[in-house]
Amino acid sequence: MDGDLSSSWYEKFIRGMNPPRVVIDNSCCPNATVIKVDSANKYGILLEVVQVLIDLNLIIKKAYISSDGGWFMDVFNVTDPEGKKIERQKQLDDIKDYIRKSIGEGFSFVPSQSRSVDFAPSSLDHTSIELTGTDRPGLLSEVSAVLTDLKCNVVNAEVWTHNARTAAVMQVTDEGTGSAITDPQRLSKIKQLLCNVLKGNDRHRRAKTAVSMGITHKERRLHQLMFDDRDYEKSDEDHEAEHRRPKVTVVNWFDKDYSVVTVRCKDRPKLLFDTVCTLTDMQYVVFHGSVNAEGPEAFQEYYIRHIDGSPANSEGERQRVVQCLEAAIERRVSEGVKLELSTGDRMGLLSDVTRIFREHGLIVTRAEVSTRDGKAVNTFYVRDAAGNTLDLKTLDDIRSEIGQTVLQVKGNSDDLKSPQESSTRFLLSGLFKSRSLYNLGLIRSYT
Repeated sequence: MDGDLSSSWYEKFIRGMNPPRVVIDNSCCPNATVIKVDSANKYGILLEVVQVLIDLNLIIKKAYISSDGGWFMDVFNVTDPEGKKIERQKQLDDIKDYIRKSIGEGFSFVPSQSRSVDFAPSSLDHTSIELTGTDRPGLLSEVSAVLTDLKCNVVNAEVWTHNARTAAVMQVTDEGTGSAITDPQRLSKIKQLLCNVLKGNDRHRRAKTAVSMGITHKERRLHQLMFDDRDYEKSDEDHEAEHRRPKVTVVNWFDKDYSVVTVRCKDRPKLLFDTVCTLTDMQYVVFHGSVNAEGPEAFQEYYIRHIDGSPANSEGERQRVVQCLEAAIERRVSEGVKLELSTGDRMGLLSDVTRIFREHGLIVTRAEVSTRDGKAVNTFYVRDAAGNTLDLKTLDDIRSEIGQTVLQVKGNSDDLKSPQESSTRFLLSGLFKSRSLYNLGLIRSYT
C-alpha cells in the first residue's frame, strides 16, 4: 500500500515538474499544420491525444509516435476537413490549450468496463443510454418508438451496425422538463422495455442491462460496446467480404520484444482513432509508430506490447489482434446511401423518420443524430433490405413524405439506380423466376 502511494506521489511529482508541452508549427510543412506533443508518459495518453484531435474536427494526415520509457513524444500533421492548414490564431491557441488540459495533471485514464445496455444521468441536461443487440431490419425504428411512447426525446445519438450486431449511444431528455431523467423506477421501466425490443427472437445472444455513471465519449463507447459484444468474431456469411477487408498483419520482433502491427486500408477520417482505441482497450501499449494517410490508402505501423510488458506471444493472440482491428475499421465503414435530415427538432422526430424508412423497406446501417439550438441535424446511411441498390423512386417517395428540402441525398450516387433500371430488373427477375419454376415443373404449360 505504501509503495502504491509512493508511486502515485512520484508520478504526480514528475508530471508537475514536467508539464505537457504542445508546439504548433505552420511553417515546416507546406500542406499541413504540425502539432508536437511532449509529456510524461502514462497508459492511455496516446488515445487521449488522438481523441482530442478528432473531437476538434482535425484530419490526421501523418503521425510519428514514440513513448518508450517515461516520456511521450508525438508529432501530428493535421488539416481541417477541407484539407487546408489551420490558419486562425485563436483556433491554434484553442487546440494547444485543449491538448494541455486533456493530458495534464488531472488526466486519468480508465480502461474499458464490460457493459451492454447502460443508463447514466451524465449531466443535468440529458440521460445517456447505451444499447447493444442483434441487428435486424427496423430495430432503430422500434427502439425510437419505445422511447417516444415513454416520453423520452432523443437529442443526440450515434448508431453503428457490424457483423449482424448493433450498438447505440443515445442522449435523451424528459418530454415535460427537457432535462435528464433520474427517477429510478422510470429508468428501470425504460431498460426493461428496450431490452425486450433488443432481444427480439434471438435466444442465443441476449441483451444485457447495467448502470453506468459519468459522461462517456460516444465513439469510444461504441467501440467498447461492440468489442465487449465480440462483433469481431466472423460469421459464416463473412467469407464473401474477404476481398474488401483491410489488410492487417501482426508479427513479433523477437530481438526487441515487440509485436509489429501493420494496417493498410482505404483512408477515411478517424481511422487512427479507431485503431488506437482498439489497441488501448485490448490493453496494448504503442511504444513506437508511424502513420501515413496522405494518399487514398492509409498505412499504419505500431510497435506494441501488452500492458504487462510482453508482446503478443501466441499465434492465437496475434490473430485476435488482427480480427479486432479489422472489426474496428469496418464498424465505421457505412454501407448504402447517405441521407442528411435538417429540420426543427420535435418530440418523436427520430421515431417518425425511421418508421418511414422501415415502411419503404430500407435498413439503417449507421446513424448520427444531433440537436443544436432547437434544430435537428441527422445523418442516416440506408440500403435496401434485400441488399439491392437503392431505387431512385423509393428515395423520391421517402423525400416527398418527409420533405424534399428537409431530407437531402449526400455522397456517392453509384448506390442509386434509376426507376427504369429498377423496372427492367424487376421484369427480368420475374422472367428468370418463371423460367426456373417452369423448368422445375412448378408451372404447367398450356400450349
